[in-house]
Amino acid sequence: MRTGLAEFSFTEPRTRPAEFSFTEMTTLIGTLDSVRHAIARVAATDATVVLLGETGTGKELVARAIHEQSRRARNAFVPVNCGAMVSSLVASELFGHEVGAFTGAARQRRGCFEQAHGGSLFLDEIGELAPNVQVSLIRVLQERTINRLGGDGRQLPVDVRIITATHRDLAADVRAGRFREDLFYRLNIFPITLPSLRERKDDIPALAEHFLAHFAKRHGKPARLIPPKSLRILTAHDWPGNVRELQNTIERAVIVSEDDELVVDPAWLVSSSPVETARTWAEQEKNRILAALRAANGRVYGPGGAAQRLGLKPTTLYGKMRKHGLKRDADWQ
Repeated sequence: MRTGLAEFSFTEPRTRPAEFSFTEMTTLIGTLDSVRHAIARVAATDATVVLLGETGTGKELVARAIHEQSRRARNAFVPVNCGAMVSSLVASELFGHEVGAFTGAARQRRGCFEQAHGGSLFLDEIGELAPNVQVSLIRVLQERTINRLGGDGRQLPVDVRIITATHRDLAADVRAGRFREDLFYRLNIFPITLPSLRERKDDIPALAEHFLAHFAKRHGKPARLIPPKSLRILTAHDWPGNVRELQNTIERAVIVSEDDELVVDPAWLVSSSPVETARTWAEQEKNRILAALRAANGRVYGPGGAAQRLGLKPTTLYGKMRKHGLKRDADWQ
């Protein structure tokens, strides 16, 4: 299987539209007064924000809410998942490149910082950045300029509000030498911690109703009631996947329910700790990737390739392969 940079088709990255409107974002934040107040306080500034909390707690929703309440709301909100980027391409994704910067760089490319100029850049899973990229990010935060790969050294000014997020304990990563201390202090200016859904069970009925209305409209289904039995199932669950798991559960229920009431099957719900659930999901994801690679004879790109079979961009698939340690043909043969 080829893995050279020449394989990558570089196109201008697009900012995907928000799944929920600003009004819906406010609803999804629920009764978290402390979070809402923190958003209101920091949105009016340009301070760097770090969002902390388990996977699925709604960190991107909060990041979008901060952007929408800021003076930058009319400009771009650019979300980037640092954990899904191929390590050799992170610098190009973030800072862009010039023609001929490396094999396959056939045209100039604007990076995420330039796309977010005048707006906000959301760096999700910031703890996954490689050390060399951490150094580059420190310089950008300090000087507010970037230099495209392969450039002539000319510094391009960027006016970007940085919002980051992580489920990791960055302070522990600093102590372990996995995350730069100077970057940690530049990012940790205004931390906001999002509680897990099991810590805010009073929000579950309102969130469930909101998702019900949202997905009924999306899928052209009639409005339904959430019966007491289904509500008891929802409130009794610990939600290791947090708001994202609840969202997916309600969408599934909207699709399969046929009468006037929303049916929630307890068998859909994963009863385990967040760590155990993450391990299970990781194993399932790795197995799906292995199956797709085997079916495609190790080929990632093109029709019938593993990326197409999984419905992923090739660059995203390479990032997931790296995460699961799948580096050699022997890993999937």
